[in-house]
Amino acid sequence: MAAVPICIQCGNRSNPCRCKVVGPTLGFVAFVVAAAVEWPIGAFVYIFKHRKGRRIMAHPATVVYPRVTNTIPI
Repeated sequence: MAAVPICIQCGNRSNPCRCKVVGPTLGFVAFVVAAAVEWPIGAFVYIFKHRKGRRIMAHPATVVYPRVTNTIPI
């Protein structure tokens, strides 16, 4: 049986419970999906343009995960 990753973020002020479970978990899933697509593309682009390749490979961590996590307040 495979374990389901559950991410918990406590100490925030976006909801009365001060803990988020759904947002960080969906953010992690979105991060994995985006990374599966963008990391191979970024690695290929890195061969020709280092800075652009690094930006592509960093996109899931710097844009996708925070945007999805912060959109869902619970």
